[in-house]
Amino acid sequence: MMSTTGAEALPTNEQTNPPAAQQRAGLPPFDVTILGAGSATPTLRLHPTAQLLTIGADYMLVDCGEGTQFRLLEQRIRPGRLRYIFISHLHGDHYFGLPPLLSTLNLGGRTEDLYLFGPRGLDEVLTTMFRVSNSRLGYNLHFQPVDPDQATQLIDHPLVTVESIPLQHRIDCTGYLFREKPRKPHLLRDRLPDEVPVTYLKQLKDGQDVLDDDGNVLYAAADVTEPAAPARSYAFCSDTRYVPELVPQLQGVDLLYHEATFMDDNAQRAAEVYHSTAAQAATIARDAQVGRLLIGHFSSRYKQFDGFLDEARQVFPETYLAVEGETIAV
Repeated sequence: MMSTTGAEALPTNEQTNPPAAQQRAGLPPFDVTILGAGSATPTLRLHPTAQLLTIGADYMLVDCGEGTQFRLLEQRIRPGRLRYIFISHLHGDHYFGLPPLLSTLNLGGRTEDLYLFGPRGLDEVLTTMFRVSNSRLGYNLHFQPVDPDQATQLIDHPLVTVESIPLQHRIDCTGYLFREKPRKPHLLRDRLPDEVPVTYLKQLKDGQDVLDDDGNVLYAAADVTEPAAPARSYAFCSDTRYVPELVPQLQGVDLLYHEATFMDDNAQRAAEVYHSTAAQAATIARDAQVGRLLIGHFSSRYKQFDGFLDEARQVFPETYLAVEGETIAV
């Protein structure tokens, strides 16, 4: 078991990390950058929770712990490209970085609309802060409260859909599931004769056979197309106790982030404060048959982190630590 004493260390993955593999050729970006992987108590090693998703040309921020805008600067990420922000719950280590980020965007002259999703009450917090500081935003901030009790589709982006994941924490808490939309098959033009009508090409690209007036197949879609790359998916499960009921919604997700605040040596403490252990996160990943698992939100009581990885990999071998500054291709 991992000792909580001795020299402090930053989380690192002990081998070349498959999640950080090169972007698949011809596909739009679908990446996750870890900005913060620590828990509530501040340390000099880890930052509060924040992740940046790059989906196509858009940035989507998931949670915004204290200092997130500095983490964006350190990673040379332009916050002006943010279009969507998702907040899991109203514990400070998950949203205290939001008001200053919104203010900085205003100072930078932002005029583009920004879309914010999070728990009820977040709008009250922001409204009060801007009111007492006599601050006004020069852009429209659209807030949509998220139902903490049921999975709900939140946005229908050109490339992905985003739906909520009901979690179980000490207060209302929600995870988020990003599913890439299926791509159409690739049309193999070298298998088609010349001068095929454009309407036929569109029909074939949609996977539909082209029939003549008598119902005979002129062109079979399977003969002149090849399947597109499978749609990718990423799930973010913030602070939560072990909830086996999550498995059906997470089934087959390519990359799952699941909090692992404690190791099994503190399993009782984890249950008391509605957090998970590394082994419990790995059990969710195994039972949901996900592709890969990232664990983070490490308690400050641990000074080293290889024990988290060892514990989780005994249950689910494709487990990796959420390493701050690392970008993972979904």
